[in-house]
Parts: sequence; C-alpha cells; structure tokens
Amino acid sequence: MPTLLITGAAGFVGSRVTREAERLPVEARLMSHRSPLPGSLSGSGSGSGSGSGVRTVRADLGEPASLRGVCDGVDVLIHCASRIGGDVEANEAVNARGTAALVEEACRAGVARIVQLSTASVYGRGTYRGSRPEDLTRNPGSPTSRTRAAAEDAVLAAGGIVLRPHLVYGEGDAWVVPGLARLLSALPGTVEGWPSRTSVIEVSELAALLVAAALAPAADLTASVYHAAHPEPVAVDALLRAVAACVGVAWPDRELTDGRARAVLAERGVPASGLDMFTTDHVFDSTPLWSDLRRAPGPGFDTDFASAVPWYRKALHAG
Repeated sequence: MPTLLITGAAGFVGSRVTREAERLPVEARLMSHRSPLPGSLSGSGSGSGSGSGVRTVRADLGEPASLRGVCDGVDVLIHCASRIGGDVEANEAVNARGTAALVEEACRAGVARIVQLSTASVYGRGTYRGSRPEDLTRNPGSPTSRTRAAAEDAVLAAGGIVLRPHLVYGEGDAWVVPGLARLLSALPGTVEGWPSRTSVIEVSELAALLVAAALAPAADLTASVYHAAHPEPVAVDALLRAVAACVGVAWPDRELTDGRARAVLAERGVPASGLDMFTTDHVFDSTPLWSDLRRAPGPGFDTDFASAVPWYRKALHAG
C-alpha cells in the first residue's frame, strides 16, 4: 500500500487530491502550513478505500528547515502547494526555493515519484491552438508563473512529472469565476464577439488526474510534462454567458472593440489581463494524459459548471 505525501492539502486542488486519495488503498500524509487543516481534512479517519486514512504534517515551503523528514517513508509526492500572487520575494521563497528544497528532501528520502501541479501560465501570453508541451516554449510573464516554472525545473531534474492545467473551476475557486465576474461587471458590452476557445477542467477531475499520474505504472507514462484539461475546449462566449447567469450579471446587448474594452477597464481600475486570455485561443492538447492514464473524461463544462453554480452563488454573495 503506497504512501502519498500531498502538499497544499488545505488548498483548492490539494483538498480534492486528498479526497481522491481517501477513496483508494493508499496511506496519505497531508502537508500544510495551516494548523489544523480545515474541515474534514483535519481528521484522521479513513475514507471508502482500504487505506488507513490520513495524517497531517505541518511544514512550510517558505521555511526549508521545516521540510526535514517530511518525505521519510513516502513513496509518491504530489506537490500541489504554490504561492499565487503577492510580491516577488514571497513567490521566490515558496515556489522556487521551497520546491527545490522539497525535491531535495524527496530525493534524500528515496521517494519513487514526484508529481507537480503547475500551470499553463508558464507559457505567457500568446495564441495556443491544440498545442502539446513539446511544441511550446515557456515564456512566463509574472513572478508567480516565473517561479512556478523554476519549480518545474527542480521537479523535472529529479525525474518527476509535471501537469499543466489552464483554467480550473469548481467549488473552492477563488480566481477563475470571481475574476470573470469582475470583468463582466466592469464591461458595458461584449468584446468583438468573444470568438475564442479555451481549455478548462473541473477541480475534482484535475485531482483525479494528479492521483492517477502518481500511481500509474512507470511504463504507461510517455512524457514528463502533460497538459491537464478536459479534451473538449469551451467557447469563451459560452463560458462567459454561464458565469454571467451564475452571478446575475445581465448579458450586454452591445459590442466593444478590444481597444475600447481596455480603455473602459482602465477607467474602472480593473486589470485588462483577462482580455488577452479571452480574445484569442488558449487550447492545450491534453490527449496524451488521458491516453496514458487510460481514463475517460467526465461530461464536460456544461454539466460540471451547473453542479458548481449553487456554491459559486453562495460564495460570491458572501464575498
């Protein structure tokens, strides 16, 4: 029965990875700098799998000394923790130096496999139409994405596996749908038809892929870097209409040019970075991951987003 160490266990994706692991015949250690962990994660009871449940390890990527011994007895490390936003030094300390220290500890302890949750933002701005990782060059444009790329380097140098999702949605999302809601609320019109397509994945499905990659036979894995997305991209127009209906923003009946939309956002103090993402295609080919893991994707955005709507409405209203 393998032992998994899950970092960022209190986070958006890490908490779902834990729930996925609890259903399997594995032992899980949850690493977080939060103590105690929120909700059911703070307990040590077993799930429906035949494993012996979970136990928590308090350690902080920003404090490398706290990582000593966290990987002892661990077979697989699933690294979900990262710093998103904040100043440059905080990102360097957690994402770059912290991951490097964690990987060094994993190697010292003889961990057999490291799987890292990264992000497609390491590619920077651009147009992506069905690209695979080997076809692309990383060009990160922010401290977060630059340091997460550095984290990738540490993992890959140790022979690990990297998964790069693009947009991740579902219960617990504090970035994607809230950001789109702010964008829609600030704009008095659509932007030249929102003609693009984008890759998305529901958080529980991403968690299942991370755990599957952690436990798959080595011979089945044909790459060290994979895109992690539902195979069917979503039209930006459909994505934004779904968000607008969810948060109660009226769909505008006028269309703006890209330049006018940027000017409006600047006037209202809303970052225009979302326009870059949604006025050109961001489609990342995830076929190799699904194929290597021998998994079939779930129903997709329409069904999965509808299931999350009650949570989003409650969370956004509370915020």
